[in-house]
Amino acid sequence: MAHRSELIAEDIEQYLERHANKSMLRFITCGSVDDGKSTLIGRMLYESKMLFDDQLKALEKDSRKVGTQGDGLDFALLVDGLAAEREQGITIDVAYRYFTTERRKFVVADTPGHEQYTRNMVTGASTADLAVILVDARKGVLPQTRRHSFLVSLLGIRHVVLAVNKLDLVGYSQEVFERISGEYAEFAAEIGLTDVVAIPLSAYVGDNLTELSDNTPWWTGPTLMDHLESVEIEDEACSGPFRMPVQWVNRPHLDFRGFSGQIVGGTVRVGERVRVLPAGRESTVARIVTMDGDLQEAIAGRSVTITLTDEIDVSRGDVLAGADAPPDVADQFEGHVVWMSEHDMLPERPYLCQIGTMTVQARITKPKYKINVNTLEKTATSTLVLNEIGMCNISFDRRVPFDPYTENRETGGFTLIDRITNATVGAGMLTHALRRSHNIHWQAVDIDEEARTRLNGHRSQVVWLTGLSGSGKSTIANEVERRLYALGCHTYLLDGDNVRHGLGRDLGFTPADRVENIRRVTEVARLMADAGLIVLASFISPFRSERNAAREVIGEGRFCEVHVDTPLDVAERRDPKGLYKKARQGDLENFTGVDSPYEAPVSPELRIDTTATSPAEAADLIIEHLRRRQIIA
Repeated sequence: MAHRSELIAEDIEQYLERHANKSMLRFITCGSVDDGKSTLIGRMLYESKMLFDDQLKALEKDSRKVGTQGDGLDFALLVDGLAAEREQGITIDVAYRYFTTERRKFVVADTPGHEQYTRNMVTGASTADLAVILVDARKGVLPQTRRHSFLVSLLGIRHVVLAVNKLDLVGYSQEVFERISGEYAEFAAEIGLTDVVAIPLSAYVGDNLTELSDNTPWWTGPTLMDHLESVEIEDEACSGPFRMPVQWVNRPHLDFRGFSGQIVGGTVRVGERVRVLPAGRESTVARIVTMDGDLQEAIAGRSVTITLTDEIDVSRGDVLAGADAPPDVADQFEGHVVWMSEHDMLPERPYLCQIGTMTVQARITKPKYKINVNTLEKTATSTLVLNEIGMCNISFDRRVPFDPYTENRETGGFTLIDRITNATVGAGMLTHALRRSHNIHWQAVDIDEEARTRLNGHRSQVVWLTGLSGSGKSTIANEVERRLYALGCHTYLLDGDNVRHGLGRDLGFTPADRVENIRRVTEVARLMADAGLIVLASFISPFRSERNAAREVIGEGRFCEVHVDTPLDVAERRDPKGLYKKARQGDLENFTGVDSPYEAPVSPELRIDTTATSPAEAADLIIEHLRRRQIIA
């Protein structure tokens, strides 16, 4: 390396011990496009002498080849590693860099300035303690500056450095610096940022980066590095109540059963009472086990294994919490959602949700409003698109322990994952539980599905027929119900068109409306199955996600998916209702198969090719399948 601590040669063990005990500061750089974020980080790496000789040589070579600083070193190239970044001179993805000084260790994230990369900026800010927001002295506070400042506030970062950069290009004007810092201070107060330190800089020249510059004799405050090394980051997690999401039940042998995870809040001590949530059972901490031996206490940030004095049920996803200050438990919430997918958010669509170490199913039931992060204006909305932020009602499929995000990031933050592609589509921050989550409870009843099955003489089942319009779903479903009725079975046929006259009369045919329509039908079919009926559900139901959700809600053993498989050209030739003709003429929007997609089942219980199978033969196949599954005799 270009730098070598003298202590390394004198006493390597002492050096390593000192290095291990240094505090860590995680910070991000953000701001408008071309404000000098990458240059600032590159210069900090250079000044802290954390570059190897071969990295310096590579930087010199790259600076001559693609640099923007003439004969000088282009420090931004140390961070902008993507080819597209170097070609355009902008940051696209989040780049993480590590460096250390004599006083502190640092992890810095260089985040993009473009609005279309808001999701990348959110990713970088999610674990940061401090934000360095750069402003070009020539341009002042821009909409992007306001946007990133709002995101910083939203994500719980309370320490901000306003780096007024490129001061060399305005003659190191004190007046310019004070005007920009004053304007920003007013805006910061509006969004709740109170700890803001403004510093005049020239990242390229190095003014006020590590040493006070002679070019700004009027500045007597700290350099940027001095501030980063000395700023006190209050550890809110350590000072808060004890929280530890269980990541793994550690059972190496019959005589040991511990619960492993990282403490994300407070302190735990041997002998303290803890509560296991969401179940609510209590016990006492018997041991705090680590690889280096047992501890008497452990604080936030430490990964440990905790054993309890009582044999109680604890699983991955549960949260161990202080018995005197447990988190709330709920299944319906209000919270901010940052949408990260190129596909629009669909209300009521089921997504996987990762909160702590628990994975649940979640639906955004109602977007309340979206926030214009440039103006802070709130406008009503029914969906969210890429990079938009909104306040939404969110429903989980089970009760989970949580804290408001402002109190604990780990137990109040969550990510949304597409159930089909496993892609992360959103990130959220819970604000509070909805009142209905605490006021609505399951009522116990004496007559259950098993009793109704004995009375009916057959088991309940939902036969879900899916396929294109004109594929023959309704005809086949009607024939199946006629035969079941003749066998003395208790049935009901839910048909797509019939349901639209009542249960779904307020819905159109947009993707969001289709999702809501199938959600309603799923709940009705589940209730009918609970009543012991054999339900025939005939719906186009074009999206796999909703059909998979129906299977989960109704129950694997009570759900049978039948793909009524008919090629589009065949279904269009049949066109019994004239809908394809209207869609082709442009008189019918969002019609499945024409201008809206149909996602065929991957592994249905039955696939019926209606080009080779008559409705009567198709009914025979379904009846035989129900007999094989012992639904009917």
